[in-house]
Amino acid sequence: METDFFTVEALPTGVAHLRLNRPERMNTMTPAFFPALRDVVATLNAEGATRVLVLSSAGRHFSAGMALEVFAGAGDLAAMLDTANARARLAFQDSLRQLMRCFDVVEQARFPVIAAVQGACVGGALDLAAACDLRVASADAFFAVQEIHIGMAADLGVLQRLPKIVPPGVAREMAFTGERLGAERALAAGLVNAVLPDAEAALAHAMKLAEAIAAKSPLAVAGSKLAINYAIDHPTAEALEQMTLLQSAIFDIEEMGRAIVAWKAKSAGEFAPLAPVKPVQAAPAAAAQSLKP
Repeated sequence: METDFFTVEALPTGVAHLRLNRPERMNTMTPAFFPALRDVVATLNAEGATRVLVLSSAGRHFSAGMALEVFAGAGDLAAMLDTANARARLAFQDSLRQLMRCFDVVEQARFPVIAAVQGACVGGALDLAAACDLRVASADAFFAVQEIHIGMAADLGVLQRLPKIVPPGVAREMAFTGERLGAERALAAGLVNAVLPDAEAALAHAMKLAEAIAAKSPLAVAGSKLAINYAIDHPTAEALEQMTLLQSAIFDIEEMGRAIVAWKAKSAGEFAPLAPVKPVQAAPAAAAQSLKP
């Protein structure tokens, strides 16, 4: 699959690879990027065959975030950014929520998402990377909350997710100063899981991680992600209560048997993919017509 912004390849291992593909524009994001990303991740999630998603990019930089010309837009875009009066501000809030949800799907997907970062990962790109489960970086990678340089607070999730990934003091420093966090400091702070010599090595490491995860029970991996995501935002007692309900839903003794056999044999297990998520059907035309005043 190919869009104006990225390509998507599904590998036989159950790993899907989404590659940002606008290197001539430093893989910057325009408003159309967000629903395109949302829709492809939602589709992979609904189909059930993807066990891990790897995000990478072509060119020197992972992404320079939102294209600056977006903030000087006209037409529909200018209307979206309008905060001149109460009604406009209310509409602005809803538009912003829709953009936020485009990265929420990454965090909420049933499969883990791994970002392989080289060069710049700034602005909206850091919002995206922060929504991923794991991040690996090349030695030349750097991360920045770029929005502070243009007089705005970052608003697509990084200020909410970053303090749960790195020490709050590091998150505050990044948010208040916009200074770059280099790869080695990002590793020390826990923002990335590994630093590799270059972009090719970073992608290879991400793929190796993805293949190791894809070899495990997708049911157990999805359950683990649900439990961790819930525990991050809830007290331990509540998270344990959620775990009792979650485990009762996903406990599968036959799946465990297959996993144990594979573990002892030091081989990939043979597990069924997750079940597809059936779409909600649209109302019949006649029923929809009856709702009209």
